[in-house]
Amino acid sequence: QVQLIESGGGLVQAGGSLRLSCVASGVTFSDYAMGWFRQAPGKEREFVAALSRRSGGYTVYADSVRGRFSISRDNAKNTVFLQMNGLIPEDTAVYYCAADSVAFSSRPHEDWAEYDYWGQGTQVTVSS
Repeated sequence: QVQLIESGGGLVQAGGSLRLSCVASGVTFSDYAMGWFRQAPGKEREFVAALSRRSGGYTVYADSVRGRFSISRDNAKNTVFLQMNGLIPEDTAVYYCAADSVAFSSRPHEDWAEYDYWGQGTQVTVSS
């Protein structure tokens, strides 16, 4: 049974930082590209960041978070991280991690429909 469990969300003031974690089980973690998505109330799910399988050497970011957020992975711990700095109220959302079964370490997908497994999400709230 595949499980993705996010943690690290919370309430933070604008300008602050949070580090989200997502632990995977039931999969060969290093074979999966990993992504972070978010969904704010009344809005569609949107791409945040993703990185390629294995070494995670190929990273992709949404324009809205590039330069503030950083995605990384630790295959020994079956964990993907999202370091979020310089948070703004517009970052308020439920954040989801997702796993994408891919054959190659190429550019990771930005389309949520490409991802095979999802966590239940963690709430991030940024106050002004």
